[in-house]
Amino acid sequence: MEMFEETQLCFPQLLNFSCRKPIRPHSVSILIYITLSSISLLTVTLNLLVIISISHFKKLHTPTNLLLLSLAVSDCLVGLLILFQIMIIDGCWFLGEFMCSMYFLLDYIITSASVGTMVLISIDRYVAICYPLHYSTKVTPKRTKACVYLCWICSSVDQCLLLKDNLVQPGRYNSCYGECVVVVGHAFGVADLLLSIIGPVTVIVVLYLNVFVVAMTQARALRSHIAALTHERSVSTNVKKSEMKAVRTISVLIIVFLICLCPYYCVTLSGQDAMLSASSVAFVMCLFYLNSCLNPLIYALFYPWFRKSVKQIVTLKILKSGSCDTNIMYTE
Repeated sequence: MEMFEETQLCFPQLLNFSCRKPIRPHSVSILIYITLSSISLLTVTLNLLVIISISHFKKLHTPTNLLLLSLAVSDCLVGLLILFQIMIIDGCWFLGEFMCSMYFLLDYIITSASVGTMVLISIDRYVAICYPLHYSTKVTPKRTKACVYLCWICSSVDQCLLLKDNLVQPGRYNSCYGECVVVVGHAFGVADLLLSIIGPVTVIVVLYLNVFVVAMTQARALRSHIAALTHERSVSTNVKKSEMKAVRTISVLIIVFLICLCPYYCVTLSGQDAMLSASSVAFVMCLFYLNSCLNPLIYALFYPWFRKSVKQIVTLKILKSGSCDTNIMYTE
C-alpha cells in the first residue's frame, strides 16, 4: 500500500513535500498524449509553411501578408508550447521553478502579441476599404514591419511587468514540489484584461463595423449605378469583390480567434487572485492551441496564393535559382 501511494507522487523521494499525481485511466492519458502531439506537429508544420511562403516569395511581401507572417510566427511558437503542456499532463512539472515562470511568460507574450497582430490586421483592412486611395501611401511594408516589431516589444515588456514577482522569485506560490503555478494580482489581472483583450476587441469590432458599413454602401452604389463604360464598371466591380473577399477571410480569422481566446482570459481572471496553474487550464489551452492550427487551414481555404506556394515548397521548386521572384499571385 505504501508503494502504491509513493507511485502517485511527482517526487516519491520527497514524500510529504511532493505534489500528488491526478488519478487518470492509462487509456485516457494515452489519448491526450496522441491528441496534443498531433495538434503540435500539425500546428508547427502548417505555420512553417506560411512563414516560408511569405518570407521566400517577394510577391507576397505585402503589408497584409507581413501581418499574417507575424501571426504565423506566434502560432508556430504556440505549437512548440504544446510540448510543455504534454509534459505536465500527469500534473507534475519536472523542469524547475524558473522554467515554469518562463513557460508562462512566453505563453502570455505570444497571446498578447497575437491579439495585437489582430488589431493591426483590422486597421490594415479598415484603411484598405475605407480609404483605398491612400492605402498604398499610408500602409507600406516598412511601416508595417515597424508596427509588428513594436507590437512584440510592447507585449514582452507588458507581460514581464505583469509576472515580475513570479520572475524575481520563481515558485513562490507553489504549494508542493512538482507544481507549476504563477499568481497575478487581481488589479494587475484586470488591467491586463482591459489592455490585452477588452480594449483590442473593442477596437476590432468598431473598425469592422465601419468596414461593413462602407462596403455595403459601395455595393449599393455599384448596383444602382449603370455606367456607360461597361468595361470600367466591370474592372471596378472586380476590385471591390477582391477587397470584400479579403475582408471575409480576415473576418473568419478574427471570429475564430476570439472564440478560441476568450475562454483563456476567463480562466485567467478566475479566482480572487487570478491564480492560473498549468494543470488547471488544459481545456482552454487546448482551445487556444487549436486556433493556431486552424489559422493556416483558413489561409488554405481562402487564399489561392497559399495553396500555390505550398505546392512550390513540397515539390522543392523553391530551391531553384530565382524561385523567390515567382509570381505566386497570378490567377489561373
